[in-house]
Parts: sequence; structure tokens; C-alpha cells
Amino acid sequence: MLRIVPFTFNPFQENTYVLHDGREAVLVDPGCWNTGEEHELETYLAENGLTPVKLVLTHAHIDHVMGCAWAEKRYGLRPWMHRDGEELLKRAPAQAAIYGLHCEPAPPPAGHLGDGDVVLLGNARMEVLFVPGHAPGHIALYLPEEQAVIAGDVLFHRSIGRTDLPGGDLDTLLTSITTKLFPLPEEVVVHSGHGPTTTIGDERRHNPFLKTFARRS
Repeated sequence: MLRIVPFTFNPFQENTYVLHDGREAVLVDPGCWNTGEEHELETYLAENGLTPVKLVLTHAHIDHVMGCAWAEKRYGLRPWMHRDGEELLKRAPAQAAIYGLHCEPAPPPAGHLGDGDVVLLGNARMEVLFVPGHAPGHIALYLPEEQAVIAGDVLFHRSIGRTDLPGGDLDTLLTSITTKLFPLPEEVVVHSGHGPTTTIGDERRHNPFLKTFARRS
């Protein structure tokens, strides 16, 4: 089984994840934006004898990609992502400038991930779910053995991703949640792009945004 280790980085308090089997690691949404945060992530990997072998982006909003240039320089990794998010990734420096921040240009993708694809790490499987609505090309990673899903900014504890940014759409987001995430077992732990973990069952029962959607439907 994989360990899921979160790090909270950058002014947006984004959750970066290291998924590892004790030997190799997948980096998800590297949001480290200064040398201190880069060092924190690098130190964890080194102290635990982990070799990063893949970088995956749930989506390409600035807070989730600030560490992509560092990951390429330090580990030779380029991101795997949905092809619909590529244009957003190219605009990362411009996105950062809107907030008065600096971001090195992200490297081009190493490859693309789509709905139904599988990311392997040793014997562990991560199933790709296409969950648009918050950002173009948003994906989630479902880890069936670990009963966990890396959800990016789609679903949060008692909340959902914002849809007022370019490419966002509320109905699309709610449909993604109800057709791709809510069919997962209720004990599945949701590791979100911001804030604490929750579970599929808890959000089915108590998420106010989804209750509203159910009434509208």
C-alpha cells in the first residue's frame, strides 16, 4: 500500500502530496514556491530514501504548479496531466503575476492522463477520474487499495471548488462530483487540494452544496 503524505505550501495554503511505497514516490501538485518549501520537500524525500519517479497534476492553477520548474531541475520530472489543462499550465507565470507572485515557467507535460487511465507505482494502482468544472482538464486519482482519492480542488470538507475562474462551470463541477466521486465507497478518504481530509460518505450526507444540487435536480 502507498503512504499519502501531505505538505501545505505557498500563500494559497495548497496541499502538495507525496505518494510512496517506501522506495519510489509520485509527486502530486507540487506547490512549493520558495527555497524553504523546496528544501522541506527534498529533505523528506531524502530522509526517507525515496526516489521521485513521476509528477502528476490534478489541474494547472498557479497554486498547484509553482514547484514544477524545481521538480524538473532537481529530479528531471515533467508533469503528467490532462491535455485540456495544457494552455493553463503555459500561463503559470502570468497567473502568478496577477497575485503579485513570481513563478518560473513550468516544463511541458511528459504525457497526458485521461479518464480511465491508470498510474502505476510498483504494485500500486491509481485510477484517473476526469472531473472538470473547477478548471480545464481537472483529474482526480483514486487509490482503491488505500481507499483514498486525491481530489484536487473538486471536493472539500463541506465545500466544493470555486467556479468563477476561467474555464469553471458550476453545473459541470457538481455533475463531476455526483457521477465520478460519489459512486466511490463511502469510507474512501478525500485528500483535497486545500484544507483537511473528509470522506465520500460524509460529503454525500452533509455537503450543503450537493444538497442544493440534489434539490435542483
